[in-house]
Amino acid sequence: MFLLIVLAALATLALVTWTGAVLAERAHPAQGEMVEVEGATLHVVELGPRGATPIVMLHGASSNLEVMRPLAERLAQDHRVILVDRPGHGWSTRASFSDSTPEPQARMISQALDKLGIGSAVVVAHSWSGALALRLALDHPERVAGLVMLAPVAYPWPGGVSQYNYAVTAPVIGPLLAHTVMLPLGLLLAESGSRSVFAPQPMPESFIKDSATRLLLRPREFVANAWDLVTLRAAMAEQAPRYADIAVPVTIIAGDVDKTVSTHIHSQPLARTAQNARLIVLNGVGHMIQYAAPDLVVSEIEAMVRGLAPTSAAAAAN
Repeated sequence: MFLLIVLAALATLALVTWTGAVLAERAHPAQGEMVEVEGATLHVVELGPRGATPIVMLHGASSNLEVMRPLAERLAQDHRVILVDRPGHGWSTRASFSDSTPEPQARMISQALDKLGIGSAVVVAHSWSGALALRLALDHPERVAGLVMLAPVAYPWPGGVSQYNYAVTAPVIGPLLAHTVMLPLGLLLAESGSRSVFAPQPMPESFIKDSATRLLLRPREFVANAWDLVTLRAAMAEQAPRYADIAVPVTIIAGDVDKTVSTHIHSQPLARTAQNARLIVLNGVGHMIQYAAPDLVVSEIEAMVRGLAPTSAAAAAN
């Protein structure tokens, strides 16, 4: 009898999860182009006029390209902006959960940019994608004219990540959790969790809806996000010794009270290591830099584009 009750409860939760995933996808359909690359199909949204130096924007963990859209729409008044759902996130897919580290994701994004006819761009990266942008600069330098890093992950850190990520990536139990309890539980915790990431700044009241956060709770994306998180620290230990090889200009903007990605562990050492790096630390600011200081971020991105313009023009003339 007890087993039947458990099975009935799991079946009910699975139905709730399936229904929630369908409703989330209907509420937040794909907005851009699907680009086929090796091991993935990437969802890409292009905004703004064609220009000499395009801007590529990469979102962090537990999110999708919509979290970068407010910044992108401001920049798109004068610049070509490319928003990318990372492999396995938003409307992008990936063939294997093992493609969870910056190395394969950088390869996929480089291939997508090539198919879009983009040779070199200013790459703007938030949080988890700080590691991805750095890997893109290391392995595919022809794609990167400069980096603007917002609260970036760059180095291994003490400890790990939230325990539920390890559970979701475990054999058997992980898929079971993802297809039953994670969506209902996530719906209950989405707002409080998002507010904690914004702290001490307030979260915009429409953020959950505008950023399509509920897409994360779909089973395949929830598991992909968990794999990204549990494999990242080891990936940072592998790539961090190479940062001195990065010669392009790097602007790092971080908050001094960021509780999600420590400025002391990540941004400050990166600024000391990369050849042409500049660090801006904002007093009293947390993790969501693009929302806390949008004017500054736009100004720094545009300054980098202007600084690269003569080089880009000369390259075009040749």
